[in-house]
Amino acid sequence: MVKHKASDLHLKADTPPKFRLKGSIRNLAAEALTNAEIEEMMFEIMNERQIARYHEKGSMDFAYQLGDQDRFRINIFRQRGKSSVAARRVPREILDFNQLHLPPSLGKLADLHQGLVLLAGITGSGKSTTIAAMLEQINATRACHIVTVEDPIEFLYDDKKAFVNQREIGLDVQNFGDALKFLMREDPDVILIGEMRDQETFGAALAAAETGHLVFGTIHASNASSTITRILELFPEEARPLIRTSLVFNLQAIICLKLLPGLQPDIPRLPACEIMIANSTVRKLIAEERDNEIGAVIRGSYHEGMIDFTESLRQLTDKELISVKTAYAAAPNPDEL
Repeated sequence: MVKHKASDLHLKADTPPKFRLKGSIRNLAAEALTNAEIEEMMFEIMNERQIARYHEKGSMDFAYQLGDQDRFRINIFRQRGKSSVAARRVPREILDFNQLHLPPSLGKLADLHQGLVLLAGITGSGKSTTIAAMLEQINATRACHIVTVEDPIEFLYDDKKAFVNQREIGLDVQNFGDALKFLMREDPDVILIGEMRDQETFGAALAAAETGHLVFGTIHASNASSTITRILELFPEEARPLIRTSLVFNLQAIICLKLLPGLQPDIPRLPACEIMIANSTVRKLIAEERDNEIGAVIRGSYHEGMIDFTESLRQLTDKELISVKTAYAAAPNPDEL
């Protein structure tokens, strides 16, 4: 995987191993692996607790570090009574915004000292890589304390101007609830909550933002307005007005990402993005429950560092980084593009 810079490895019993290269699944020129061979390999890099949990639950997430090289986020799961594996490669090197072909306005968001910055997109859309670039900028430029809560830890940070504590669920702390309960006692300035998947994690993120911390988090949503809807749906009906008010005061930005196949051989995949920065107009729309009008504000605020998917795709196509066909396939509104 490291040699070929594959993003993912898939192992399934009685099937040759597969790589995901440049976004496409490819078969390796290798023999099919038996279930026993897959389990023997995986159990060699799992501890007893992880093996026991896998046998009990039928799946297990963990991370594995290959010496001083890349890191791997691994999921072993049972299907049809046999073991399968999906392993995502997390490069050791943390790339900056320019290397990732991301808009420079993200650098300004990393300079914030308070509030909530959300990264939205499906699994494998580049959320972790983008957050890593933002945290690394803070690490290199600001004397502060960064605390991450991840399941599992992905990118590893070396202390620079900042110092970084990274907590892994299941290894350093039992669950997200316990990690979030003690978070404020750890004197953080900047916080990363790996995935906001429920009311508890999002409530803790908002509470931390309200008390003067800069909080990063990821959420599964397709664009800025649907991200707000997704957040509100985590809470019961009666709590939503309060959450909406908290978003008005604390939300700083929503960054939505799609990872697309590139045209140039040295850039196999690159992100299209939508960036919503919470200016006074956006805050007013959120307060008045007019979330569906946020897209129009983004389109009229390119000069403030905002961008929507259509404009992002246009720019990538103009620079000949992606094909017109790819742009149309990814466009939320092909006619507009």
